[in-house]
Amino acid sequence: MAFEITARDPGSRARAGVLRTAHGDIHTPAFVPLATKGFVRGVAPAEVAALGYEMVLGNTFHLWLAPGHALVAQLGGLHGFMGWSGPIISDSGGFQVFSMGHGTVADEIKGRAPSGAVRAGAVLAVDEHGVRFRSYLDGTEHELTPELAMEIQAALGSDIALVLDECTPFHIAREETDRSTERTHRWLDRCLRWHADHRPSTQLVYGIVQGGVYEDLRRASTSAVAATGCDGIAIGGSLGRDKEQMHEVVGWATAELDREHDERPRHLLGIGEIDDLIAGVQLGIDTFDCAMPTRLGRHGMALVPDPEARWRVNLQGARWRESTEPIMAGCPCPACGAGHTRGWLRHLLHQAEPLAGRLLTLHNLAFVARVMEDLRSGIAAGRLQEVAQALQAGASPGGL
Repeated sequence: MAFEITARDPGSRARAGVLRTAHGDIHTPAFVPLATKGFVRGVAPAEVAALGYEMVLGNTFHLWLAPGHALVAQLGGLHGFMGWSGPIISDSGGFQVFSMGHGTVADEIKGRAPSGAVRAGAVLAVDEHGVRFRSYLDGTEHELTPELAMEIQAALGSDIALVLDECTPFHIAREETDRSTERTHRWLDRCLRWHADHRPSTQLVYGIVQGGVYEDLRRASTSAVAATGCDGIAIGGSLGRDKEQMHEVVGWATAELDREHDERPRHLLGIGEIDDLIAGVQLGIDTFDCAMPTRLGRHGMALVPDPEARWRVNLQGARWRESTEPIMAGCPCPACGAGHTRGWLRHLLHQAEPLAGRLLTLHNLAFVARVMEDLRSGIAAGRLQEVAQALQAGASPGGL
């Protein structure tokens, strides 16, 4: 088995374990930074590893469009191309298609039009064969099929490949969600057939659970994906309007897996807020990925132990102009550990100095890494509920 559960929390569905891949082990529960286009923005691969991360995520959709999976394969696969020796998980491109058609989840909930560079493309058709779309880079037309999604990921050489899925908005009708989910299941079968015939011998494949916000569809999708014998199970799609609904939807899937005594690794796609990591671990999720820590850093936001402020502080604010305090007292990250002050970082931000975003990104990644380390050790020591409560109350992560 690729995944070994080493400890369980008696008060929740949480478990700690080791996920074994061709390029090394991942100790779970774990957060996975995004290396969307073959790099973690602003941070060198060796720095990501030094912060304690064991796996990164590469994006099939973006790497296919530029520089192209054939070139990545020629240059040593994604590991050699980006100089990352550890495990890599690659997503299938399904969410990027969703984003072009519907915008981000925030766009959808707020009822605003899709915006941003990726949303400059357009979905032309979604049918049984696959997805036709217009590239956001140059307007050229492409088609992504289940087989091509797997072919691209094989060329990338990722340790874990995700199947192609259709990610629907949460507000659509149950009947349309049902039809889309069934198509995702048929695409899953095609992905697994291609992989069985052509797979890199060491590449694991995760199926993706859909079903929207409908309990019966989520549970049925979970059961259908689990029945295929894929190596792991990812939970995807729009998970609801708010955190309460999201946690409920995720809980339906993990409860179904627990009911079936399914012990394969579980990945929650696109989720990484601090409170969601804590809740997700308690619901039985093993790995998470999200742009949150790096995106916040580039926009002048730092993660701090302040739940009432959503664990963040905006260092662009005028109140920090004369501040001599670090981002976070006692933090060993490269920004805090070097003695850089909030006042200086604010100055860098107002001067549009790229160093500011880089230092804040390093800090944010270090913060999330320590949160996950606390949750892992809490499970192993039988103290998860105590650790979770302390983090939710604003305790500084690291050694709880």
